[in-house]
Amino acid sequence: MSKTNPKVDFYFSKAEKWQEEFEKLRMIILDCGLNEELKWGCPCYTFQKGNVVLIHGFKEYCALLFIKGALLHDTNPSCSYLSIKL
Repeated sequence: MSKTNPKVDFYFSKAEKWQEEFEKLRMIILDCGLNEELKWGCPCYTFQKGNVVLIHGFKEYCALLFIKGALLHDTNPSCSYLSIKL
């Protein structure tokens, strides 16, 4: 697992919503070996200095935002929408 970043710790500690969900998403991402940074005011996870994914909270949901996600190869095209209960 990659190390946590104190700047991101602060971001999550001040979040008014989604703290439990943020922590679960964070652990999943860090288990993938990505580096944790704070960019654009949001937790950003990088690999070899390239941005991969952001964690962001919205009013009604929290989300993983994949950088250039449209370029990711879909290994299961029959599944167009995936909802995960954390």
